[in-house]
Amino acid sequence: MWPMPCCTWPATKPPLSVACALRLTVRAVFDTRGRPLRDLRISVTDRCNFRCNYCMPKEVFDKDFPYLPHAALLSFEEITRITKLFVAHGVQKIRLTGGEPLLRKNIELLIEQLAVLRTVEGRPLDLTLTTNGSLLARKARALKAAGLQRVTVSLDGLDDAVFRSMNDVDFPVADVLAGIEAAQAAGLGPIKINMVVKRGTNEHEILPMARHFMGSAMVLRFIEYMDVGATNGWRMNQVLPSAEVVKLIHAELPLVQLEPSNPGETAERWGYADASGQHDKAMGEIGVISSVTQAFCGDCNRARLSTEGKLYLCLFASQGYDLRSLLRADASDADLASAIGHIWQGRTDRYSELRSAMAPDARTGIRRVEMSYIGG
Repeated sequence: MWPMPCCTWPATKPPLSVACALRLTVRAVFDTRGRPLRDLRISVTDRCNFRCNYCMPKEVFDKDFPYLPHAALLSFEEITRITKLFVAHGVQKIRLTGGEPLLRKNIELLIEQLAVLRTVEGRPLDLTLTTNGSLLARKARALKAAGLQRVTVSLDGLDDAVFRSMNDVDFPVADVLAGIEAAQAAGLGPIKINMVVKRGTNEHEILPMARHFMGSAMVLRFIEYMDVGATNGWRMNQVLPSAEVVKLIHAELPLVQLEPSNPGETAERWGYADASGQHDKAMGEIGVISSVTQAFCGDCNRARLSTEGKLYLCLFASQGYDLRSLLRADASDADLASAIGHIWQGRTDRYSELRSAMAPDARTGIRRVEMSYIGG
């Protein structure tokens, strides 16, 4: 059973045994570059209450923007069902994203359903969520009680004027910091803080952020401003390379490079050093994510499921594969498992590597999916 997808399926036929997949004993699937499927990012809503100019600029996502109707969204039961099949193919980590995932009504119920799933080895999934922090203070305890393990909070600066300008809805930074404190108190850790650095906008917030979170048991990560989607007006001259971020911090707060925490990890790790030049674990660490200047496509193991059930194989993809049609056409688990394996095994994506060979500000003419639609 193969309904028409929203784009062309890979040409090769799936060699995996569907029966094995349904017994959760299928061997890991690999794409055309030998990359395993380990990480699934699930967008639960295309809506957000912020209008950050690098993601959902107000001039595009205004009051007349056509968001998805509720009936188009995958239900919690549909998400859980398809997640089980991804887990059968080797997925070990689930990240809930948006838009802003805490805007999805009763998201705690979805977390409860996902929290009981186990990897093929019988271990709990690494279940996490990325949020802008605006609703975190009121929801942190309920999220933890539902089974969420940890959160990542987007925070692009500590200066209130800068932060209000970047979120473009005049939301105060103090409320996000209160949400982070609530998440830490609830045990949703280790917490990661993501700062998108846009040259000419917030690079002066790098050192204040580093000073603030050093020794807090939280990991601050600096992300290069990326050319995701088609609405954020990206230009290469707005990118501050991660190497410059590390150099800036190191000049005041000495750093030492650390080993990757996991295969396929997107962040390069740097620990704060003591007087002897060794990593002082009590002081913590930072991370830099350099998808523009140092592509990490070679070991990317992430897939993304959109709010309406399309499977995307790259953050910079222009097309997805329609799994919702299979779900709602009464496809069996065998059909779904076969489709997932088939799609991943035909994967060739390596946009960031290809970008490095393009002229600055080059455009391919292909409209890529928006980050607000499939999460970061």
